[in-house]
Amino acid sequence: MERIGLLAGIGALPVEIARAAKELGYEVYAVALLPDTDQRLRDYADDYQEINVLKVGKILKYLKKNDIHKVTMIGKVTKEVLFAKKTLPDLKAMQILMRVPDRKDDTIMLAIIDELRKIDVETFDQTELIRKLMPGKGVLTKRQPTEAERKDMEFGFQMAKEIGRMDVGQTVVVKDMAVMALEAIEGTDACILRGGKLAGGNAVVAKVAKPQQDSRFDVPTVGLKTLQMMVETGAKALAIEADATLLVERAEVIALAEANDITIMAM
Repeated sequence: MERIGLLAGIGALPVEIARAAKELGYEVYAVALLPDTDQRLRDYADDYQEINVLKVGKILKYLKKNDIHKVTMIGKVTKEVLFAKKTLPDLKAMQILMRVPDRKDDTIMLAIIDELRKIDVETFDQTELIRKLMPGKGVLTKRQPTEAERKDMEFGFQMAKEIGRMDVGQTVVVKDMAVMALEAIEGTDACILRGGKLAGGNAVVAKVAKPQQDSRFDVPTVGLKTLQMMVETGAKALAIEADATLLVERAEVIALAEANDITIMAM
């Protein structure tokens, strides 16, 4: 039975991947990178370890010890961990951070992939096991967007593509063709909260893939938490990129959207 490594951040996606991998007959060796990693992951892992994301050397040793040659990195890990100083990076992490020319998401992730390659570990496409979670083009909710919402969706989509091109973020909050918030180091949820509050209700959220998206990491994802943030701020529309965005907890997401008169469209 083939083994895969699962480097898991926050959210439901690591659980979805682990479940799919088990159904396909893989042995799953999971590493929880943060304290808030979904504990349900234990139910689908043949082996489960908690190793902080900044302990890169320890993670590499774990993969090598267990003869892992394929790995996927999935779940939210924001760069806040680099600046919070709650956990000190180990020597390997420090070497990576000192070597990279900048601390953009892609730069750091590609450097980590390079370290994995050095120990004969291939990083595979995040979506390889869960492509069914990517909606095709169309409105996913009963409520269709209004004409004004469609214009904001298209505008937000374009703005999100631009910040993605610069490797800044993937999410934009807009209202009346004006940008309320751009996602940066704080992540999607905090961006929605900030932009939604500034909009004073009826904001539109857009989340897309980067034009240069590497499917081995950071594939755009929306889930129940995304909708909860929208509900909290009175946002009314969500635009995602069709066939490029992972929609997790789909039934719960749509039910929450319907209950709060929120429209969701894959563009």
